[in-house]
Amino acid sequence: MDSDLFSRRRAERFAQLLDEANGGRRHHVRSRVDDELAALVAVSQRLTADRPDVDVDADFRTGLRAMLVATAEREGIGAPAAARTETAASTGTRGSLLPAVTARRARARGAILVGIAAGAVALSGISAASENALPGDALYGMKRSTERAQLALASSDISRGQLFLDFAKTRLDEAATVRGDRIGFSAVLDDMDADTRQGVRLLTTVAAQRSDPASLDAVNVFVTGQRQAVSGLDRTDHGERDRTRRSLALLDAVRKRSEALRAAIACGLPAPVASDALGPAPVDCPGDR
Repeated sequence: MDSDLFSRRRAERFAQLLDEANGGRRHHVRSRVDDELAALVAVSQRLTADRPDVDVDADFRTGLRAMLVATAEREGIGAPAAARTETAASTGTRGSLLPAVTARRARARGAILVGIAAGAVALSGISAASENALPGDALYGMKRSTERAQLALASSDISRGQLFLDFAKTRLDEAATVRGDRIGFSAVLDDMDADTRQGVRLLTTVAAQRSDPASLDAVNVFVTGQRQAVSGLDRTDHGERDRTRRSLALLDAVRKRSEALRAAIACGLPAPVASDALGPAPVDCPGDR
């Protein structure tokens, strides 16, 4: 687990939310990351209530333990108070504030380590148990919760955008298995299109803000593969065929937006002010008008 995923404030707030969810003292504060971390807390609660019966690979357990021990040593978790006091004195930390601050931070870091350990072991089991779950299956809700947890752990908008596009591919695989169920088929494609819009909006926004078309490459690769797969859904039902065409129209709109943004970046236009469901909406380059 990359330590860059959590800032100190974010880690401490996550520890508070875990405490509250498990019946601990409520902290009467709100943080801007609460909504983002709520998915992780929800997964933790569901794991406690319904543990999947999946064996975790022994090598994974060994590697995880080594990582946790190294992190605990680096962060000073479990170190004697005298040792922490001596370290603080050598760095000029005020002694009157040390006990409370050290205890709070150590508790937060300890909670994060426990959360990471439990989450890593549990999520590995869930991934194996629910990987092939389909809409209507008992583990399908857990599969979607795991996806939300992955989004909450993502370290950047590019990572989140790519995850959304990966989820859109997963929804497409699910749609192919619900043949004959028009309502279920349409619902899965609705989710697929929603994931597509979310991922594209994040990646096009990054491209526009940085004036760098690199993230658009991921969008184009996704559209090429996804459009071919959606076209391959052999549907004889008129309603399902019409629903598939709506998804194809969305992918065509995504490709068009990506090309327009790439052209705007190439001719040096500033980041677009207008935006919609697919992200920034650029104007034409001067020579194209």
